[in-house]
Amino acid sequence: MKLVKHIANLGYGSRKQVQLMFREGRITDADGEVLYADDAVAHEAIRVDGEPLDPPPGLTLMLHKPRGYTCSTKDTGRLIYDLLPPRFRERSPQLSSVGRLDRDTSGLLLMTDDGALLHRIVSPKAKLDKAYEVTLADDLRGDEGARFASGTLMLESDDKPLLPAELDVQGPRQAQLVLHEGRYHQVRRMFAAVGNHVDALHRSRIGGLTLGALPEGEWRILDASDLDTLFNAA
Repeated sequence: MKLVKHIANLGYGSRKQVQLMFREGRITDADGEVLYADDAVAHEAIRVDGEPLDPPPGLTLMLHKPRGYTCSTKDTGRLIYDLLPPRFRERSPQLSSVGRLDRDTSGLLLMTDDGALLHRIVSPKAKLDKAYEVTLADDLRGDEGARFASGTLMLESDDKPLLPAELDVQGPRQAQLVLHEGRYHQVRRMFAAVGNHVDALHRSRIGGLTLGALPEGEWRILDASDLDTLFNAA
């Protein structure tokens, strides 16, 4: 791939803008030597304004999503892309969220520009469970765990029952819920079905992958070992 197209696809600008960057001498190699658009140079050796290029296609990252941000490129208000380098929003192929967390849910969100990986993660065949930390408006009654684990709970407007889910009660209004599927607003709808309301919701785990010490609003790139952890939950 030509350097101009490669760099433009990483979101640094249109092809015309990248061509101007070459003419201005802003694109160099690791030793500071000015590069030209027709040079053949490895991705890792290219610098823009002295900084290494962003990762090539195949980028996957985890984001610690705060409440108040929307998983969208087009909605008004605060978007998850506002937490990333601006160039990431312009990448081609597009960097997309793997599933969604609603505006009022915080926690672990995966993003990738690898379509095959995205489909592998969301496919039911992957059997990646998801853990959520829940704060409720009212005290738990005590029968919720059995109902969630029964495999018979029906949500309004759905045409089949939920898969069994595990509820770990951690306080009168605190619990962890582990799901083995992903339906629209599932956690909130499950607690509504048993007469309660979710005040706060945080996703803490996908498969074997957790946020670790990643601060809220921060992100980090995932490597092969992270993906192994994701797909090989204990």
